[in-house]
Amino acid sequence: MPLLEEKIYTIEAIYALPEGERAELIDGKIYYMAPPSRKHQDISGELYADIKSYIRSHGGDCKVYAAPFAVYLDEATNTYVEPDISVICNPDKLDDKGCTGAPDWIIEIVSPASRRMDYYTKLFKYRTAGVREYWIIDAAKNQVVVYDFVNGDMAQYTLQDSVKVGIYEDCVIDFGSMDF
Repeated sequence: MPLLEEKIYTIEAIYALPEGERAELIDGKIYYMAPPSRKHQDISGELYADIKSYIRSHGGDCKVYAAPFAVYLDEATNTYVEPDISVICNPDKLDDKGCTGAPDWIIEIVSPASRRMDYYTKLFKYRTAGVREYWIIDAAKNQVVVYDFVNGDMAQYTLQDSVKVGIYEDCVIDFGSMDF
């Protein structure tokens, strides 16, 4: 009995999606995305505002983007993602379509449908692509997991803790002060 061949998709399949439908492309496979919950959006908005404020007040060159924002992580493996928060410090990676290559810092906010993807698949893809820092925020577990790929470290925090950002000298995200 012949084996079924799995179809390999390219970025053109993402561009062909109906208006308003979101998906990511990882190793040529399409993963459709459900709309985020209100709590997910509250967390994302708080983080975006804090990071944007820090960059602006320090005259930084990095740019912060909230989803949906296109990250063409790896064309060779047909990998396109839309992280919840992306911080890019190299302006050469940015164009009108989004970011080509690894952002410096990525934050994913876990939803029930994305749990396995955020903790396993994306962890591997982001580390391999050259992301410097990856945070997984899991409200259901009251947990923030921080991966510092540059130093090979991993740390866990709660959503009441203050967490030092590795890509900046003096940036701390105070989850306890956030309104979500």
